[in-house]
Amino acid sequence: MIRRHHYLRPRTEPAPVESEQLEREGYAIIRGLLSGAEVAELSQEIGAVFERDPPDERGPRGPEDAEMFRYAMLNRSAAAQRAVGHPALLAVIEPLLGEDCHVIANTAWRNPAGQTGSHGGRPWHIDAGPHIPLPEGVRWPADIAHPVFAIGVHIYLEDCRVEDGPTGVLPGSHLSGRPPPDERLFDDELDYEGRGSEPLLTKAGDAALFVSDVWHRRMPTGDGDHGRFFLQAHYGRRDIAQRLATTAERNQLSPEAIERATTDRERRLLGLHPPGFYDG
Repeated sequence: MIRRHHYLRPRTEPAPVESEQLEREGYAIIRGLLSGAEVAELSQEIGAVFERDPPDERGPRGPEDAEMFRYAMLNRSAAAQRAVGHPALLAVIEPLLGEDCHVIANTAWRNPAGQTGSHGGRPWHIDAGPHIPLPEGVRWPADIAHPVFAIGVHIYLEDCRVEDGPTGVLPGSHLSGRPPPDERLFDDELDYEGRGSEPLLTKAGDAALFVSDVWHRRMPTGDGDHGRFFLQAHYGRRDIAQRLATTAERNQLSPEAIERATTDRERRLLGLHPPGFYDG
């Protein structure tokens, strides 16, 4: 774990058990983060955004898929802004990312029952990285805490049961330094060093957390699928760029500099990237 005093240094102070589990296993759940009243308020505000605002145009996606997401929710909902800054949530995240970490993405998900879409985290994947790539057969040293660069959080507005296709994680896989194997992206039996998937079963008001490079996916749905409804937030270290808006929408470039960048590489060099996981 780390602590920031201008520079990042090893942390010696006690941290919540969820922080320790995140660092060790790659995931954790905070039970009862939001009260019933807070869940109701957040659900109402996010539902109103879905009704009021058309889907965001981000990446090549069909209309049914696009309808499931609304981005930059802290800009659209005061309740969402309060939720991503909940003190109990920050108490778990800050020991791993530093006290100056920030929200890098904030997306509402509303997956209808029986409709997973082509984009819903269905294959095994990592959100970013691996931040410290390791070749096959090389293990991260057990006596050195693995650094965490970004953390994803799902704040649930409805219960998420096995039938609803919860997020599944492979504990410890963030230590692999590798993405999931390409030939097993939809394999329900995929394991990491003998440990199978752990479904993150939650109640409304719970928050599930996972580090960016742990192997995870949406598990298959079953009979009685109710769909999923949650507010997603990603937190990154201070030196990781925010992705609330695409770089085409928000950048630090002059119109003249943009016009001079005529190739894909030139555009990316200036920071004009196509939408990726966090912003697309």
